[in-house]
Amino acid sequence: MGIKTNFWAHTYTMIKPTKNIKDVKQMVKDCSAQRVAVRVNLGRNKSVSYSGILSGIYPALFTVKPDDKDFLGKTAYSYSDVLCGNVKIKRL
Repeated sequence: MGIKTNFWAHTYTMIKPTKNIKDVKQMVKDCSAQRVAVRVNLGRNKSVSYSGILSGIYPALFTVKPDDKDFLGKTAYSYSDVLCGNVKIKRL
């Protein structure tokens, strides 16, 4: 997938293979009610990482309940955040 070029005897793919929202939703659905590690890119080389339980899956977003006892509530992210790379989740 993508344009391949040969530059100094190395083959590079110039266009990244893309995922779509359907693939992201299925990946999140597979992690439902399980512990996940979440990394959120806040911009300007800032990021936040935490672990929690993927507690809710909705048509436009999903929620994660952090393990931190001081944090009251849930965090919500859209599937497009995952698709764009602003939010990364990994099953623990």
